[in-house]
Amino acid sequence: MALIKDIYSYAFYDRFTDSLQAVIPEFNKPAFLHKIFIPAFASMEWKQRLKHTTQVLHTVFQPEFPASVALLQRLINRLRADGFGEGRLEFMFLPDYIETYGLPDFAHAVHALEFTTQYISCEFAVRPFILTYGSQMMAQMQKWSEHPSSSVRRLASEGSRPRLPWGLDIPALKKDPSAILPILENLKNDSSESVRRSVANNLNDISKDHPSLVLELAADWKNSSPETNAIIKHGCRTLLKQGHASALAYFGLASADLVLSAFKVLTPQVNIGGHLEFTFGLLNKALTAQMVRLEYAIYYQKQNGQLSKKVFKISERVYAPGEKTVILRKQSFRLITTRTFYPGEHQISGLVNGQKMAAATFNLATGMLEAVGNG
Repeated sequence: MALIKDIYSYAFYDRFTDSLQAVIPEFNKPAFLHKIFIPAFASMEWKQRLKHTTQVLHTVFQPEFPASVALLQRLINRLRADGFGEGRLEFMFLPDYIETYGLPDFAHAVHALEFTTQYISCEFAVRPFILTYGSQMMAQMQKWSEHPSSSVRRLASEGSRPRLPWGLDIPALKKDPSAILPILENLKNDSSESVRRSVANNLNDISKDHPSLVLELAADWKNSSPETNAIIKHGCRTLLKQGHASALAYFGLASADLVLSAFKVLTPQVNIGGHLEFTFGLLNKALTAQMVRLEYAIYYQKQNGQLSKKVFKISERVYAPGEKTVILRKQSFRLITTRTFYPGEHQISGLVNGQKMAAATFNLATGMLEAVGNG
């Protein structure tokens, strides 16, 4: 199976250095490749190879950052001309270069981030600048939210998320997200779907610390456009999974007259690597149609014996008066890198419009692991 670090192959560097040669006439390709492929390269993981490439690139760029910015812009133009398409993961070392060597030079770094993000996203590289320059950088992000390029507008939203996954947290924005709001206001009707999705993700981040603020914003934005309504819905997804009463009310998700019945675990013993099966029925007893959000929660056993809840969505649709349905669902327990499974008693519950309606237990066993170990 190919590993992500293998994108940094000899073939990639061989082709990349041809582009580098075109913008640096005195460039020594064999020497550059020798610096890349040091003995430790083979054992480096992806981020280590990325950072290593940044450092080697610095040896052939100019020591003064403004001169390097000009060179970086020429290089990106050359990469495009040489058929290296936009958004290729290999080139994450270009934003990393700006982050690593440009932090003391705000003006030139801002220029570099603006043109580089139109080739490869700078959402991670911009975070240290927010941490260092605070309101000055956020003012720049607000300007970017009105940029002609959708990639730059997306950077304004994605880069200012309080809790960007795999990126640095911004504690000041988690505590007080008010500096983000003008950016989101500018982008709530953006023509680009990727920008609108970023706005929703930013709202979802904010909702984890300031749910009432997001719901106030949702009320203000409601019905601005179908696209904005979609942003609100996606931006409130964590609140809905948490069963937040005001969020449920905002979306008209009431649980009265909805009856969940015959909730049953069909596989009371589940081996790690296998899957859980369960079923239940749902009836809308009301005389009117109702919007129904069906979910289930798995309460995973943790190493310390406590349970950790994770909610999974089944469906969300209108149920006619008297409508009945039967749900049969499977939940995988195959081994994944993002979750460690611990054997023992687990729980599952059925949720209707955010309300827990029924629950049952099942036992997770290490049967698969034992079979692998004995094989």
